[in-house]
Order: sequence, then structure tokens, then C-alpha cells
Amino acid sequence: MNAPGMQLKKKYKSIIIYLYTPLIMKKIYKKAVLEALERSKGQVNEILTEADIQHLPAIVKKYLQYSGAIGKEKVVNFRAEFAGKIRSSSKDEFMPLKSVQYNFTDKPTRLFYIVARKRGIPAKGIHIYKDQTAIMLIKIFGLFTVADAKGKEMNQGETVTLFNDMCFMAPASLIDRNIEWHEIDSVSVNAKFTNGNITIGATLFFNEKGQLVDFISNDRFETVDGKTYMNYPWSTPVTGYCDINDYRLPSGAKLIYKHPDEDFCYGEFNLVNIEYNCKELKLITTSYGWQMQLTHSESSGAH
Repeated sequence: MNAPGMQLKKKYKSIIIYLYTPLIMKKIYKKAVLEALERSKGQVNEILTEADIQHLPAIVKKYLQYSGAIGKEKVVNFRAEFAGKIRSSSKDEFMPLKSVQYNFTDKPTRLFYIVARKRGIPAKGIHIYKDQTAIMLIKIFGLFTVADAKGKEMNQGETVTLFNDMCFMAPASLIDRNIEWHEIDSVSVNAKFTNGNITIGATLFFNEKGQLVDFISNDRFETVDGKTYMNYPWSTPVTGYCDINDYRLPSGAKLIYKHPDEDFCYGEFNLVNIEYNCKELKLITTSYGWQMQLTHSESSGAH
């Protein structure tokens, strides 16, 4: 084959890889969501009552009451969409992002898909946490792996993230008997959450209104590439509250690792939409051109 022909072949090969790699990540994500939705189909959606929250510390009870969770269905799963920004270091510019995730409470599961863009370059990633095992895969251009994280640090760290999601996005799930509570004072508590053989801890801070305003854990790890992990306190201070779908929930939060020399804010997430006890995988379209399509055959369980 002549030189122009070889160049054309390489070009088409690159295009195929560019298109195919994100499809693999999307397929992994969709398959995990559809399997979890199928698993949770038969669960009875009971109503959360005052009797269900009597074992909780007073300020946590006040938070559930404030959130509007009492008198509504207990949480089997939820779907949340976010818009925000993220970066790898304090010297980097923030990248705009959009994300969608499904969380499940019957078998603690967190399935997260993110799309971001830096200087016109698209980046896509998945976080999959199920069966006490976590992976994180981030790629730029659909070709170059930025992070491929797995192992005990990820498993522990994503257990922290899942518990953080429960606290901020699904207050009704805090009745879970796998949470051990210790009251510090009238507006703060320590919590230990156990999933299988993993136990993590966090301190939750509230205000007098009953709003959860911050969450700090020493059990999460910072990693840029999935190879090197650093253990710093992780904080998610709330930036505001909103009324959304008949609940009062945090409208946004900052993501901060407390480095010895600075509080490094690496992300800000703002809640776009949240739904509880979902029955199907739904469409999300981002301004970066990624669309998750759900066909009729996929909604019936085909992958």
C-alpha cells in the first residue's frame, strides 16, 4: 500500500477507535444500571414514617423532617443529574461537566457517568461501585486513558462517596441499620457505614434549621491516575438548598481535599434533577454531544 493509503487507513482506524471506546464505557454503564433496575423491580415501596426514624440522633431526625422525606416512599433507588466543574490540581482550569448517576440501596450500588470538556477536548468517564468493588475509568478523546483506578483504596473511597450520596441526595436512606450513629453535640454527629467487609466513617455537620451543611471523612483517597493514592480529609460543604420534586435538598456542594498546605477544591456539583424509585434507564443529553439512548429492546432487558 502506498504512503497516502497507509495514512488514510491509520486515520480511519483512529476514528473507529475514537467512536468505539466511549461506546464500550457507555455499554458497561448501561448494563450495570439495567441489571440493578431489574433486581429492584419487585421491591415493595413502603412509606417512611416517624416510627422509622426514632433510633436516629435528634439532629438527623430533624434533617429527615426538614427534607420532606417523612410520609413519602422509602428509597429503593434514585437517579440524579448534575452540572458543574472539575479539575485535577489547583493550578488547572476547571472543566465544565455534566453527569448522571443511579444509586441503589438494596445492595449498595453507585453507577456514575460523567462528560467534561477541557479547551475543547472531550473527556468521558465511569465510576462503577457494586458488590463492595469499585472501578473508575476516565478517557480523553475516547482514546487516551487519564485514570484507570481499582483496588482496596478505590473500594473504600467509593464506599465513602456512596454514603455521602445517601446523606445529601437520599435522606430517607439514613434509616439504614448498617449506619452506626454517635452524637457529638446538638448539630454534629459521627457516623460509621458498613457495606460487607468495608466500614467507613464520617462526621456530619448541620445548622439549627436541620440542614446538612458539611460532610468530612478521613477514609477517602485522592488519585489523579489510579496508580498513586493520597489519604487526605475529604469535605463536601453545601452551597445552598432548593425545593425539587417535593423535597428540600442541597442544591450544590464543593468537593475539597484538605491538603496540608491548602484546601484543594477540585469540583463543584449543582443538582439539576433527582428522581426516586426509578423503573427505567432514562435519556440524558449534554451540550458536549453525548447522548445516552434507550431503545425499546434495551428497556426490556436486552443489552
